[in-house]
Amino acid sequence: MADLRGRPVLILLTSHWISMLGAGLATLAGFTWLFVLPSSIHGHVDNPYVGILIFLIIPAVFFLGLILIPIGIAFAKRSLREDLGELPDRRQAWRRVGIFFGIMTMLNLLIGAQVSYRALDHMDTPQFCGQTCHVMKPEFTAHLSAPHRTVECAHCHVAPGAQGWVKAKMAGTRQLIEVLLNNYPRPIESAMESNRLVLSEDTCEGCHDRNQFVGPVVRVITKFNPDETNSRTETVLTMHVGGGRFGGIHGAHMGPGVHIRYAVSDKKRQTIPWVEYRSATGQVDTFLAEGSKPGVEQSLPVYEMQCVDCHNRASHPFRTADQAIDRKIMAGDIPLDLPFVKKTAIDLVKANYQTDQEAEQKIPAGVVDFYRRSYPDIAGKRDADIRKAATGILAAYQENVFPDLKVTWGTYSNNLGHMDYPGCFRCHDESHSNSAKKTLSQDCTLCHNPVAVDENAPEVLTTLGVRQMPPPQNAP
Repeated sequence: MADLRGRPVLILLTSHWISMLGAGLATLAGFTWLFVLPSSIHGHVDNPYVGILIFLIIPAVFFLGLILIPIGIAFAKRSLREDLGELPDRRQAWRRVGIFFGIMTMLNLLIGAQVSYRALDHMDTPQFCGQTCHVMKPEFTAHLSAPHRTVECAHCHVAPGAQGWVKAKMAGTRQLIEVLLNNYPRPIESAMESNRLVLSEDTCEGCHDRNQFVGPVVRVITKFNPDETNSRTETVLTMHVGGGRFGGIHGAHMGPGVHIRYAVSDKKRQTIPWVEYRSATGQVDTFLAEGSKPGVEQSLPVYEMQCVDCHNRASHPFRTADQAIDRKIMAGDIPLDLPFVKKTAIDLVKANYQTDQEAEQKIPAGVVDFYRRSYPDIAGKRDADIRKAATGILAAYQENVFPDLKVTWGTYSNNLGHMDYPGCFRCHDESHSNSAKKTLSQDCTLCHNPVAVDENAPEVLTTLGVRQMPPPQNAP
């Protein structure tokens, strides 16, 4: 039998493929880690999910390699003891090591320079965040129809600096564990609800200047009524956006020197019992909701107002059933001249379906069945239009409702406006008052002037030439 006493570890390391594989994995992981780590410690990181690669995947490969090395050495000892022939010498071992490190260097350069970069680049995309790693289908689907759909997730969800980097890594790792253990919340909590908001000055204001004046903006709200002709009405508003020292909506809330703090009594920040307004001159006013006692803010979370307190769905809009169907009609996905198509659509999408598959079956079947029963002549002549309507109605449902994740109509409130959710009226409800009995006004003209309200054919739209204009992408 071969005598292995005093035999160098180098010979044992290179005498079995398992130990060589372990050394290769450890070297590969270590080299790749050196490529990736500097990009995450320079003070700003664009991608929170790089932590999955740095702190989970690469270390796992590294430690797997370390585990395989002693296993390979043990097999090598057994093999050499049973081998009665010539044992490998130092020269042969060094030759193997040279070939090994030559091959590994080439692989490391290739993987470190290309694969690691491609992996990080992919983890910065909405496809990774919404489809590959997270159970974030609702947010991903909403993002596809948002005005910020071309903006990568990390640009809004990661704050600059070391603190933002650490928070992103911790959040990403926690979310990954929740997905693996299948104990993530259903529905997924919004960033505001889970208190994972990144300050607007670090995200929104990288592109949008709060001091930039925006002139009056015309907003057209198109609705279709649930009558036989699906009659169309429009509301036209002139929005006083303003900005900076020029007042308006933006200037009043986030102008130079203006600071607003508020306390909330619920996670979704829909109930605000206390508001503090500091003006540009330094004057401070405190407003309490009716029934709230002085000092209520001391026992509640307090936040400083920022862009996303109103624009909380700028990148992930979820619409009400009425809005979703109206948009499909406007886009031509649901033929407008089908009788009672709006009412039929609303009835079908608001029904309770246990699974998405059930909705896929019952919504189209319900549309077809309605016209066969109520309008047999139309059903016989316009089968293609009826099926087109069924497809559009189903799409409106699937873009906003996700039964398996417990997301339905109204799960995610939109704070921009005040028609479907409290929104502006969380504070501007005439019940928040200061010590002088001055209230936060609910006067409509503070924010907008109505030019037309629920009119069939407002003359102003003809004058402006926007009669057939599609709905804006950022409409709620």
